[in-house]
Amino acid sequence: MPDEVHISSLVVHATPKRLQRIEAVIALMPGARVYGSSPNGKLVVTLDADSADQMLARVSAIQRTDGVLSAALVYQYADTVEAMNEEIPDAD
Repeated sequence: MPDEVHISSLVVHATPKRLQRIEAVIALMPGARVYGSSPNGKLVVTLDADSADQMLARVSAIQRTDGVLSAALVYQYADTVEAMNEEIPDAD
């Protein structure tokens, strides 16, 4: 089975008073990046993983984090590492 790359983005809604702690917890997860947050408790998060099972575990871990109200999957993409590294010619 070829190596895979899984990329997802989520909108996480958290309790505003726990926002900074939740942002720090997510940022420590492997393959996780917090791209922005708002004072009302919303965060934009991306996740990278090597398998669907690994991605599901990371999303579940975010959902179970104390103070997280919801974590909604916005986008998900999966492909082989070979396909992701394939060079695409210019459209010219």
